[in-house]
Amino acid sequence: MLKKIALLLLMIAPLSVFAQKFGHFKSMDIIPVMPEWSKAQTDIQAMQKQYEDEIKRASDEFNKKFAEYQQEASKLPQNIQERRQKELQEMQEKGMQFQQEAQQQLQKAYADMMEPIYEKLEKAVKSVGQSGGYTYVFDLNRTDIPYINESQSTDVTNAIKTQLGISLTAVPAAPAAPAAAPAK
Repeated sequence: MLKKIALLLLMIAPLSVFAQKFGHFKSMDIIPVMPEWSKAQTDIQAMQKQYEDEIKRASDEFNKKFAEYQQEASKLPQNIQERRQKELQEMQEKGMQFQQEAQQQLQKAYADMMEPIYEKLEKAVKSVGQSGGYTYVFDLNRTDIPYINESQSTDVTNAIKTQLGISLTAVPAAPAAPAAAPAK
């Protein structure tokens, strides 16, 4: 009797594997058409422009002081030359440090702005997965899956777009150009 039950379980178990539903989507077909993404890109570009402007201002200031130093260096006493060289070196180091900090701040801002977008996408994926009865839903852009058998896995990209209220014909919006700074 126990052998018959074990045999029955072994026969039924493989059937439950075949009953599983798998879905897949491409997040890069969804995220760029989300309105939040366009705003995040615009905000990042504006922030990047501010940093670039400040870096250029500091670089121009350094170049001006360096040119002045080169013109006057031969006429200056040794101790003044050394002091100005030290000032120039400190300016250069501060400029490089600011560039690194700016890059880190941009990366952090990007991550902070993208986090709610990823969370919204994840909620939509879970909703589509649950309502569709899927066992797994894979993001092909974030998961390294070299092969998808389309007869075994359903592309749920359009279902996720619909869940997010995005038109299936939507194309990525070009981020708005940052507003020009007022003339001074």
